Amino acid sequence: MTDTPPHLRRIILLGSTGSIGTQAIDLVHRNRDRFEVVGLGAGGNLELVAEQAVALRVPVVAVASGSESDLATVIARAADAAGVTAYDPELLVGADASTTLAAREADVVVNGITGAIGLEPTLAALRAGTTLALANKESLIIGGPLVKAIAARGQIVPVDSEHSAIAQCLRGGRAEEVRRLVVTASGGPFRGRSRAELADVTPDQALAHPNFSMGRVITTNSATLVNKGLEVIEAHLLFDIPFDRIDVVVHPQQMIHSMVEFVDGSTIAQAGPPRMLVPIALGLSWPERIADADVPVDWTRAQSWEFEPLDDGAFPAVALARRVGEAGGTWPAVYNAANEVCVDAFHEGRLGFVDIVDTVARVVEAYAVEPASHVRDHTLDDVLAADAWAREAARTTIGPA
Repeated sequence: MTDTPPHLRRIILLGSTGSIGTQAIDLVHRNRDRFEVVGLGAGGNLELVAEQAVALRVPVVAVASGSESDLATVIARAADAAGVTAYDPELLVGADASTTLAAREADVVVNGITGAIGLEPTLAALRAGTTLALANKESLIIGGPLVKAIAARGQIVPVDSEHSAIAQCLRGGRAEEVRRLVVTASGGPFRGRSRAELADVTPDQALAHPNFSMGRVITTNSATLVNKGLEVIEAHLLFDIPFDRIDVVVHPQQMIHSMVEFVDGSTIAQAGPPRMLVPIALGLSWPERIADADVPVDWTRAQSWEFEPLDDGAFPAVALARRVGEAGGTWPAVYNAANEVCVDAFHEGRLGFVDIVDTVARVVEAYAVEPASHVRDHTLDDVLAADAWAREAARTTIGPA
């Protein structure tokens, strides 16, 4: 008697040309007996998405920018270069292309889009009843109750390394046995610096993350610790743990991705190299593990791991995130949108590094007098309106280009 082969999971991959997307495709190539990519979504990197589509013979390709004729031409060129004939995928082009693709039939939608634009694809995948492997933390953070209202139990699988770690640790006990979550942070490239020492940080310095290679927004957010603030909100929403039971601890080596403390005093930690392959693999295959997704820690090698408290004075982003997270409603959308505008302004040379979070805080304070800030049962239109308000408020606060 032979073993029955595993079900071939049909994957829709959004953000295929980014860091999460390219690593997910690497895992798919190494496990073609387990996964079939049935849709690719990307921004505007037509050449790379075309190469990916041809290599995997993906039946549907969606891009946010460019034209259908441009995409068709680039795909034809990539197919010719690869010696592939008779490949003619369905093409979706435009701002709603990824949302349309996310609603298609599949087993798993991986949302690796960066930023608030990932919200509508997240909602589309959940409405379709598909398992959502969520790397786009912003959609959960700004969508909050909207996302949770339509998500079935277990439908969202976190792909952020910290939340994947927590999900893995939670297998070790019942929900009522959890005392607190401990989210680890590398501290970014400026760990140990005072606020005064951060005043002259340049964009190039902010992009020099010590452990991970990520896109501009996420890497900058890691340097300001806005990313960790967003992750605290995300942990609250994913695991229904109050904010006062979610701690952040700085762990520069990032070998422990996060921990769960239980009521008996024990703590379960998830350890692995500071890479994203295991969280992505679990997103594709949850609750099963993929053999050899990454190389394990070499426990025979002498090594030291450090842990230290977060400096809220130099890095106030986490404390601010707790405030907006506790306020709920559309407040997290304001925090996130203002930050995205500030990150762009910083890289354009129009805003200082410490001014990023200071400006976000000013926008958050200004939102308190807006009638919309008191709405509790908000709709998608309310979220998008808050997002738009915050972007404009941030631009006004920063000043003209």
